Amino acid sequence: MKPVLYVEDLPDDVLFMQHVWERAGIAHPLIDVSDGQQAIDYLDGNEQFKDRKKYPLPCLVLLDLNLPRKSGFEVLDWIRNDPRFKSLKVVIVSGSNQDEDMERAQSLGITDYVVKPSGLERLYRVVVDNKERWLGKG
Repeated sequence: MKPVLYVEDLPDDVLFMQHVWERAGIAHPLIDVSDGQQAIDYLDGNEQFKDRKKYPLPCLVLLDLNLPRKSGFEVLDWIRNDPRFKSLKVVIVSGSNQDEDMERAQSLGITDYVVKPSGLERLYRVVVDNKERWLGKG
């Protein structure tokens, strides 16, 4: 089962998503990286991510916008300009509810845009309600 790459710099948000992922019974492993450059390195198979058996390509990227080293927009732009990832699903999971961020993300070809909900129950509902659209059946 292909993993899902979660690009998030806040450790608490990573823990919350891991908890919700397990609770929702999603079989795709959730792999997290903590900044935009790591996300690019993971996808490109650079540095510590060279071993594709250990670090397989994801079927979905959950991407925060406000990240260290490279922003979520820089990562999204990189993904969309690499022919290998033209069809890779990307869901923005961000604290930003700004129309200009949502519009810019849409223009770069995202699958979905989720404003980070407050609380585990709300996050759980978002994941459960969207998992089929994000990951397909299975």
